[in-house]
Amino acid sequence: MIAVLKSGTTQEQKDHLLNWLKHMNLEVHVSNGKEFTILGLVGDTSKVDIDLLQSLEIVESVKRVSEPFKQANRKFHPNDTVVTCGNVKIGGGHFAMIAGPCSVESKDQIIQVAEAVKAYGGDVLRGGAFKPRTSPYAFQGLKDEGIQLLREAKKATGLPIITEIMNVRSLDLFEDVDIIQVGARNMQNFDLLQELGKTQKPILLKRGLANTLQELLMSAEYIMSEGNENIILCERGIRTYETYTRNTLDLSAIPVLHELSHLPVVVDPSHATGRSSLVHSMAVAAAAAGADGIMVEVHNDPAHALCDGAQSITPEQFNELNKMVTKVREVIR
Repeated sequence: MIAVLKSGTTQEQKDHLLNWLKHMNLEVHVSNGKEFTILGLVGDTSKVDIDLLQSLEIVESVKRVSEPFKQANRKFHPNDTVVTCGNVKIGGGHFAMIAGPCSVESKDQIIQVAEAVKAYGGDVLRGGAFKPRTSPYAFQGLKDEGIQLLREAKKATGLPIITEIMNVRSLDLFEDVDIIQVGARNMQNFDLLQELGKTQKPILLKRGLANTLQELLMSAEYIMSEGNENIILCERGIRTYETYTRNTLDLSAIPVLHELSHLPVVVDPSHATGRSSLVHSMAVAAAAAGADGIMVEVHNDPAHALCDGAQSITPEQFNELNKMVTKVREVIR
């Protein structure tokens, strides 16, 4: 349920109403706009007398929210959420380029890629330490050592780091990680999501391989319900009957998610296409569709990468991609 308060409502009046609502065991989220204040009521709102609430002098309007996601809903929070990570902001007009190798392979590799990403305008360094692989015999990542190498790359370049968490038991290892990524396979790992909600770290939440946008937003709701609102949604392609690409990139997800939610939206064209030759065009298309950021895989030697070399671009290609994305964003602004 949403209650819109009239312009000119005093703080004392707001506090009196908030106390009344909280006494009904409702959780109240306050969004202060330039002209109106919006109260989002979460809980058993059936006990709220809409006519009584509507009749209050300070209340402009009241309406029920039909969507099951509440805190992630733009109706609750009309203004765009801006997620801050060090000096990097994502959302609300702020754009971020996230780049780095699929897997951290060695100190020389991650430092070299990190320096190239920094030199060519990247904002955040990505790198997999724990790798969810379809085959149990494939490279599973360096795990703890991989996170340590990411820390060293961060120290060398100053870039914030993002890496994927696989299991809630390893959460302590992510203390120095700036953005925790929840991969497509863990999008509905609700125990993990709730534990991440108890942190205040930015969480990049990837859409599952065959999940709807509402299911993605409900997963974000799990995190937000525990108090963490620093969430970045990520469209990384979904599984369809098309086999030429690794997945099918759903560019329509960008404006739809912006319409439904206030959370920023990042696009990963590397995992969506699985082909390095398609990453450039899909990244540019995502920027044109209004994405708040792009996440791509960059490797200094894709042909010999231990993981996903076929979808990784070189640092030089990342440089050209970043230039084109910047031009496109200037045009649409």
